[in-house]
Amino acid sequence: MTTTVRLSLSKLSREPLGMLGFIVLALLIVIAIFAPWIAPYSPTAQNLPNALQAPSWTHWAGTDEFGRDILSRLIHGTRITIQTVLAVTLIVGPVGLIVGVVAGFVGGRTDAILMRATDIVLSFPSLILALAFAAAMGAGLQTAIIAISLTGWPPIARLARAEALVVRNTDYVAAARLYGASPLRVLFLYIAPMCIPSVVVRLTLNMAGIILTAAALGFLGLGAQPPAPEWGAMISNGRKFMLDYWWVAVMPGLAILITSLAFNLVGDALRDLLDPRHVRS
Repeated sequence: MTTTVRLSLSKLSREPLGMLGFIVLALLIVIAIFAPWIAPYSPTAQNLPNALQAPSWTHWAGTDEFGRDILSRLIHGTRITIQTVLAVTLIVGPVGLIVGVVAGFVGGRTDAILMRATDIVLSFPSLILALAFAAAMGAGLQTAIIAISLTGWPPIARLARAEALVVRNTDYVAAARLYGASPLRVLFLYIAPMCIPSVVVRLTLNMAGIILTAAALGFLGLGAQPPAPEWGAMISNGRKFMLDYWWVAVMPGLAILITSLAFNLVGDALRDLLDPRHVRS
């Protein structure tokens, strides 16, 4: 185990909130993977005589208007949420990183064109733009992923550009050029890797926003379609029962809250772990 890893683990052990975030996130991933075996009931099977039952030992989170077990739907909904977060991250991360490092390294007209395109996307509220894309492309989980991705890359690009502007003037990049490294080699082997830690931290902090945007699309009927147990759609279906049957909407709301909080805690911990100034301290 390297000294850096040992220092990182030692720092993480001194941050109980960060450790808690990692534990909750790991638990969510396990739940998403083993959802069919963990859920006590089918997430889609209807049982109308048991509709709108309060939380009990039989149904820990109660039942919805169709008699479906809410806990089972939340467990299966974890898979949809994690899938959405991972898919958006795998799209947004590389796109934002490439656009940012190319703009920062090449400069000139290329930088101006890429950053003006970035500014145009940033000039619109991300949720409104995602709603517009989702409405134009049609409802569905894949549509929601694409819509969120189309609005999520500009902040990553701005961050990567700022990092590239600093890294391109460092001594080791100048040495690589002096030894005859091509511009592409310098860009992808010397500059881009140095931007990855900051991008990873920003992506982790953005995951809570991705969850909320996906839930908003589901709430408006533009995300995963029924009978899929998407948390935003579950809140939408339960809002008309809020006064008398609070658990129908509150339980998925708590799931969104806990998951978003876990990603924020993990992002804060990663920011401390991956910051070279903290690692050396």
